[in-house]
Amino acid sequence: MTQDDPFLWLEDVLGERALAWVRERNALTEGELQSLPGFEPRRLATLQVLDSQDRIPVVHRLGEHFYNLWQDAEHPRGLWRRTTLDEYRRPQPAWETVLDLDALGAAEGENWVWGGADALGPAYRRCLLFLSRGGADAQVVREFDLVDQRFVDGGFFVPEAKSSLHWIDDDTLYIGSDFGPGSLTDSGYPRVIKRWRRGQTLADAVTVFEGASTDVAADAWVDRTPGFQRSGFYRSVGFYDSKSFLLQADGALQPTLQPISKPDDAAFAFWRDRVLIQLRSDWTVAGRTWLRGSLLVADADAYLRGERELTAQFTPSATRSLASYSLTRSAVLLNLLDNVGGRLEELTPQANGWQRREVATPGLGTLAASALHDPLLGDGDALAEAYWLRRSGFLEPDTLELARTGSDQRTPVKALPAFFDASGMRVEQRFARSADGTRVPYFIAWPRQPRNDGRNPTLLYGYGGFEVALAPWYLGAAGRTWLEPGGVFVVANLRGGGEFGPEWHQAAIKANKQKSYDDFAAVAEDLIAAGITRPEHLGIQGGSNGGLLVGAVMLQRPELFGAVVCRVPLLDMRRFHKLLAGASWMAEYGDPDRPEDWAWISAYSPYQKLLDLAPERELPAVLFITSTRDDRVHPGHARKMAARLLALGRRPLYWENIEGGHGGAADNAQNARMRALEMSFLWQRLGAPA
Repeated sequence: MTQDDPFLWLEDVLGERALAWVRERNALTEGELQSLPGFEPRRLATLQVLDSQDRIPVVHRLGEHFYNLWQDAEHPRGLWRRTTLDEYRRPQPAWETVLDLDALGAAEGENWVWGGADALGPAYRRCLLFLSRGGADAQVVREFDLVDQRFVDGGFFVPEAKSSLHWIDDDTLYIGSDFGPGSLTDSGYPRVIKRWRRGQTLADAVTVFEGASTDVAADAWVDRTPGFQRSGFYRSVGFYDSKSFLLQADGALQPTLQPISKPDDAAFAFWRDRVLIQLRSDWTVAGRTWLRGSLLVADADAYLRGERELTAQFTPSATRSLASYSLTRSAVLLNLLDNVGGRLEELTPQANGWQRREVATPGLGTLAASALHDPLLGDGDALAEAYWLRRSGFLEPDTLELARTGSDQRTPVKALPAFFDASGMRVEQRFARSADGTRVPYFIAWPRQPRNDGRNPTLLYGYGGFEVALAPWYLGAAGRTWLEPGGVFVVANLRGGGEFGPEWHQAAIKANKQKSYDDFAAVAEDLIAAGITRPEHLGIQGGSNGGLLVGAVMLQRPELFGAVVCRVPLLDMRRFHKLLAGASWMAEYGDPDRPEDWAWISAYSPYQKLLDLAPERELPAVLFITSTRDDRVHPGHARKMAARLLALGRRPLYWENIEGGHGGAADNAQNARMRALEMSFLWQRLGAPA
């Protein structure tokens, strides 16, 4: 019960007493870790990678331009800049600066962090910029002119809130935001959607749609594809469930809405004259059952009339799942996982059915295909069938190629240089057996000369939630600070994640959440049994839901680990649904206010389980990392867990970045410092090879 919680005062994010406690803990942690001999070299090595001029600029197409936010030592908050495709393909593109965030913040006395942009095509002059103070999810929205490169005088402006906006035309938006009492859901997201005309105050904007307070959020959607214009609204009634509506009559006062019939937990999208439906549960319709994890296609008009002539674009197997898809003008690009290795398929409609074409891809690497097609340009889009193909692996730097559907030829565009020497290193995939016999895959990235006596410092990373798959990524800075000095890096693909589609995720939610923790412990046991490491040399790391993971397993199986890095975590599962966005995650964990749900949540909730800890029971060393500006997972979780451990006579380390949002850091310098603290802690506790 909350009245029995002696550390409830630490939930006061900006309270004087709470911040004094934070400053005290920060000083102690910094004093211990920053004084270690390796801290400064690790910080500089990480910052060098993060600020490298050789990084591949991630671009987003807006008409003829490709936009990028670039952060480095001279521009810590970033330059929003643009170039053309021809120029981008050059080794050293010429960039045009559109907005300097550092200069803007200095001029306005704000700590602006980039939150994204939404420009109105096909002209791409009117643009909404999302700016966050310190990296929070809540953002200020301001209208910007991409031609004149300045904020629009008297343009659209939304005060700081968790807002969603969609262009209807040059002078009209749909907006969901904080309009005052009753306008937000219990999760803190927009409940009310308004139609907002240029020149109107937000108070005068007309309400056109409302969700329920118990929904996660309500929102609008607008499809402006020429010849296929549609718009509507939806209610996210749960984290995975939604109800969608198609606008039939564009009446601002009383719009006519047609409910779109679909399974509540299915994702639904229009694609020109077709609809795409991605299933999270088995669906029996028109006498046929389609498996969860499938991607279905149908004629849009026929589907809206109630016909159910569906075709499967993808059907899952025991090892293959659909990670995501992207749409060119005429093809569907399927990003697949096969035993957590990347695969790509192109699907193109033909007169006699769909043509399926597999694109050659690496075995243990990751790839992502993303279409460049701009549907607002109509038939005149020269890039209608073009897409980016990005590849990476734990030891393989990212590469970016330009591809076109139907062709095996791909043009190399960018390649990331090697940030560490991977010669002699290798990656392998193994499988552990969980408590119930389930095979759990995991990757091992081996250093150049691993020890054969079980004394390898080993870092085990996991997440295991929200259908998020952990596919290989280039280790970059971690390669310098962990692999090169002789550490082993391991990534566990736990149930609760998305590595094998919805079934893999749903096997470890709510009453079955413990299976994620069993899987993680099984991987740790497998590493020890194989002689790769020993408990005193094995560390674990996770953030957000992964912070809950390592917090729970730390208490359940402390004998397996020597160190724990617990970043931006959920830990007090009795109150998670009452803190910030927590109510939206009850579809993953359950409702603690329901006795039957609390029965299974209380069995693992770290903050409560600490009270059951025997005084003589040893725990691994733990470092908590969080952010004051994290308005998604409340910093009170980490604060209270550290405070309770201290009250029980334990010695946790705690560090809270004042900025940074849910990512923990607002710029590269903060990120490098945070990572150096973590790595210094791990090397100190797990021991360098002799």
